[in-house]
Amino acid sequence: MRLNQPPDRRQSRLRRFWDSHAADYDRRMGLIEQRYFRDTRPWLASQATGDTLEVALGTGLNLPHYPPGVRLTGVEWSPAMLDVARRRAAELGLDADLRLGDAQALDLPDASFDTVVCTFGLCAIPDGRAAFAELARVVRPGGLLLLADHVASTVLPVLALQALADAVTVPLQGEHFRRRPYRWALELGFSPLRHERFNLGIVERFAARAPSQG
Repeated sequence: MRLNQPPDRRQSRLRRFWDSHAADYDRRMGLIEQRYFRDTRPWLASQATGDTLEVALGTGLNLPHYPPGVRLTGVEWSPAMLDVARRRAAELGLDADLRLGDAQALDLPDASFDTVVCTFGLCAIPDGRAAFAELARVVRPGGLLLLADHVASTVLPVLALQALADAVTVPLQGEHFRRRPYRWALELGFSPLRHERFNLGIVERFAARAPSQG
């Protein structure tokens, strides 16, 4: 494991890692989601309305769950994952703008989306705080943030195990187990609408309203 790589080299290595897992990502995630994540994808995506942005789109596993009428833009960092997502959108007959992009620096205007979605992706973005700030930047005042991830557990022994896991997974594949996006949302003034945690507090999902102007 290379702990002290320059940022550009590290990001290139992580992109290659996700590209290499694009072909079997759906199968691997399917096994995990059945056991641990419950109905989180439809729970979140079904709440989206209007102009919707999904960040860290992955292979597009949320695409079947968006309601009719949603105008979807998706951003994904891995070209190979994006290719899978585009094929899925075509098979579903979805007219969506799916593009390459970096969640830490979105090439999108301020306050441009009614709904912003991120599921099980923030944990794998090198600078999670920067990415979350971007989610907050592009959602319109009073808009909706829909987010799910595995996070720091509420059970101390499990939290200790997560710290040990981070020591391996963060340098190896950029996977963080102890981030706290719900706390970040509250710090930025989002108002919680729905909030759930389960599986020893490891899995968290929430819907929150962005602050209104003024």
